[in-house]
Amino acid sequence: MSETVVEHGGIGVRAAHSTRQRWSAVRVAGAVVLGAWAAAFWFLLVTGRDALYLSTRTEWVVPVAAVLLSAATLGRLASARSSHPEPLGRRELGVVVAMIVPVLVLTALPATTLGSYSAGTRAPVSGSRFSATPSDVATGELSLVDVAAAQTTPEAERALAGRAGETVTFVGFVARYGSTLADEFMLTRYVVSCCVADATVASVRVVNVTPGRFDENNWVEVTGTIYPIGREVIVDATSVGAVPRPDRPYLSA
Repeated sequence: MSETVVEHGGIGVRAAHSTRQRWSAVRVAGAVVLGAWAAAFWFLLVTGRDALYLSTRTEWVVPVAAVLLSAATLGRLASARSSHPEPLGRRELGVVVAMIVPVLVLTALPATTLGSYSAGTRAPVSGSRFSATPSDVATGELSLVDVAAAQTTPEAERALAGRAGETVTFVGFVARYGSTLADEFMLTRYVVSCCVADATVASVRVVNVTPGRFDENNWVEVTGTIYPIGREVIVDATSVGAVPRPDRPYLSA
């Protein structure tokens, strides 16, 4: 309680008013939103689901966001008491709900990755996104990222062509299109620079496959001989086996 002196008819009258701190509905709601997003980032970090949304270049965002949002939540709660009423209006409540719904969707839906359905709609890889040089493609163990990078410049394409007849081993998922023959499929992998929003496709055509053995979106490991023909890369399979989906299904450019 505090007092103020008010002049009334020449007589000083002491008026008391309350300074008791109360929880502010608006500030508590803000803390709830911050806490929900902090929990979402901790969830992604603990479950490893960050790999389904971010590349290895940007995965640091998840732990940093989890820590900062947790600190912001505690700070908001520490200052959530006020000496005057701060009710939560209909508009503010709508904003709170709108900001929490994405968190509920993110944590409630099953973990999924981009698959063959969207592969046909994605753009091919862009050369500006790759650090691989023609000399990188020409030496060392070939990966799908090398194959994708080799299709972005004439120099890298020639470097890959020089490795025709070598044995390679790639892991990816099965994709098929209208022109795909029964004894072949497109071994596909998404390549991301930042997150799934910028995902592009890297793929090779696998031939000499037992018809009907694998369904679309099955993850497989293919070993065979590579034959780059222009911008198309063919792998003549000597073995194709099912494998679990990798912990990091997307490749980093």
